[in-house]
Amino acid sequence: MLPSTEFALLRRLSLEQVNGRAPSMVAAVVRDGEVAWWGARGSVDGAAPDDDTQYRLGSITKSIVAALVMRLRDEGRLDLNDPLDKHVPGTSFGASTVGQLLSHTGGLTSESPGSWWERSEGGDWASLEASLARDALKNRPGSRFHYSNVGYGVLGELIARHRGTDWLTALNREVLEPLGMSRTTPHPTGKHARGWAVHPFADLLLPEPSPDAGAMAPAGQLWSTVRDLARWTAFVGGDSADVLSPDTVAEMRAVATVDDADTWTSGYGLGLQVLRHQGRRLAGHTGSMPGFLACTLVDEVTGTGALTLANTTSGPAILGLAVDLISIADEQEPNLPEEWRPSEVDRSLLTLTGLWHWGPTPYHLRLIPGGMLSLAPVSGMGRASRFRPVAPDEWLGLDGYYAGETLRVGRDADGTPRHLDLATFVFTRTPYDPAAPVPGGVDPEGWRTA
Repeated sequence: MLPSTEFALLRRLSLEQVNGRAPSMVAAVVRDGEVAWWGARGSVDGAAPDDDTQYRLGSITKSIVAALVMRLRDEGRLDLNDPLDKHVPGTSFGASTVGQLLSHTGGLTSESPGSWWERSEGGDWASLEASLARDALKNRPGSRFHYSNVGYGVLGELIARHRGTDWLTALNREVLEPLGMSRTTPHPTGKHARGWAVHPFADLLLPEPSPDAGAMAPAGQLWSTVRDLARWTAFVGGDSADVLSPDTVAEMRAVATVDDADTWTSGYGLGLQVLRHQGRRLAGHTGSMPGFLACTLVDEVTGTGALTLANTTSGPAILGLAVDLISIADEQEPNLPEEWRPSEVDRSLLTLTGLWHWGPTPYHLRLIPGGMLSLAPVSGMGRASRFRPVAPDEWLGLDGYYAGETLRVGRDADGTPRHLDLATFVFTRTPYDPAAPVPGGVDPEGWRTA
């Protein structure tokens, strides 16, 4: 990036390291799937940390685990609406669905019973399940957002039962290795930062423990580096390689529930936190474990992402720092739009394009890249959606009001498109075309002054 941009990014990181009193911090900006800038402040074992120094990710682990659950869904091994009991039978909370566990709406308790799991050696699944036999549900499943670390321990067991191995082995084989994240591990290896608590009233440090969380490990066990976490940040932005389809990653980023207010600024998708900030829509996750803070976010529109890692229990505004790094990068060096170029299309689809009417309201139907259609009001206000082909003269809605709905083309005997049938709404070339099957019919006297 430009020297002026790099200085602004480093200054913002430096301010957070000082104000948050972090022993060390590293951060990076990600663009086009690559690290565009990274910086470090503080020290690890007497030297500045680098882009290969491991920090603990905390709950960012959940997002990576969620990707593996979505692979199971895409393979047809489960449905997000399946009750847990279908896959992990016999629990006291088997009515909670897989999708609810992913989005923290399953009603489960936030923490595992017994000793504080983040600072204690964890037991196996049998011991975790036994501890949850009573009073595991704190809310009616589906009724509200209630962050649950336990829910991801449960999802780790679900993965193990489908893959016939432990969740970590499956995660390495199906997610981490294909993405080249070789420095993302359950325990630190090689160069790594030690976790510290900073005294609130003196510049003193206290080492924090980092035990194996056992069955709770899918909620926050992993360690990683700038380089590896940058690859994950790009993945969340849609650069998903062969691990998941971009459509599935977009589904993970979609808001499933909000956790603050009617005019929401933060919420949760399927394993991903989602934020709205000054017109931006960001997706990723924060992480917190004793001795560590972490965050990764990406703007799905600009493709710019940022990550931040620190070895302190509290202090730095880790999420605010990531948001600011994205803003600085995009404000000082906005991406140039891709040049428009003509492209070949299926010429037979040209007869579908142009002006259509939903009742008296005019719409434009256009061909867009990827062999898809766009249907939007001429005024720019109202229901708009994109559609992808699924069969001859059938298209599936991808977003907006018509997401998941089918658009069908009705033709005259000579093959000319006469109307569009979309979720029972009939669009016609002229307003309320009497020759089309308009629901309720069209008054035979037609348009009049009164």
